[in-house]
Amino acid sequence: SGLIGRSWAMVFAAGGFKVKLYDIAQQQLTSALENIRKEMKEMENSGFLKGALSAEQQLALISVCTDLKAAAEGATFIQECTPENLELKKKIFSQLDLTVGDNVILSSSTSCLLPSKLFTGLKHVKQCIVSHPVNPPYFVPLVEIVPHPETDPSTTERTYALMKKIGQSPVKLNREIEGFVLNRLQYAVISEAWRLVGEGVISPTDLDLVMSDGLGMRYAFIGPLETMHLNAEGVSNYCERYAEGMRLVLNTFGPVPEFSGETVQKVNQALSEKIPVVPKVLDARRKWRDECLTGLAKLKTQMKSD
Repeated sequence: SGLIGRSWAMVFAAGGFKVKLYDIAQQQLTSALENIRKEMKEMENSGFLKGALSAEQQLALISVCTDLKAAAEGATFIQECTPENLELKKKIFSQLDLTVGDNVILSSSTSCLLPSKLFTGLKHVKQCIVSHPVNPPYFVPLVEIVPHPETDPSTTERTYALMKKIGQSPVKLNREIEGFVLNRLQYAVISEAWRLVGEGVISPTDLDLVMSDGLGMRYAFIGPLETMHLNAEGVSNYCERYAEGMRLVLNTFGPVPEFSGETVQKVNQALSEKIPVVPKVLDARRKWRDECLTGLAKLKTQMKSD
């Protein structure tokens, strides 16, 4: 019932599904429900609430439970949202494996643990899959669906259909790979950003502007491959024009950074001056970020319908 679990609960309730939110402590669940109620009411008042139901109708779909077996009873889809700890996740899935039937999908929110490490050896491995959201899933719709080598194709298709039904934007990976796709792209950007700042080419704040007021504006609507397609007379023409230049630049990229030492201090100082590392300030900035994401999501929906 942490940040990701609460957000998933809101997404499923917005889609009209009954949700049982499980955690080991009643106090955590009470706090989670209060947080969900507050967020839903705020979004309803600002016109950003997802789904066709009112906040009260959505809240009525969410119940809480401190018993895992009771939580899983009657479920058709179970989304695990425990901390990114392999042993803890394996423990949860081994417990679920003993209680669920043959039609329940067991799904993990993990951002980097491979399905083969999470699910191998489970009796219901064919029903297991990773559904990796982007934090926070309520505001960012992408979900990476990553199968275990033994996952039944019907599990993948059912998960994909469910994510579409609740308004998310699922993508299917054909096989598992370290970091999946989103984090591989994200880490490639972070890695080069780190090198450019570390080598004194650009300041940390200007580096972020290159993305937020440059690449990011384009990537909010189209991906890198479509960008190539539109920036020339199709992808083939783009490669004819720019392949040599791209290779020249890419060959100058350095090794994977250590993410330590002076560059940490330089980046931390710049970001801390802009956003002091104080809980109240960080929370306010996160709230602003989520409001921006909500506004962008609304704009994208309007543009698609137009």
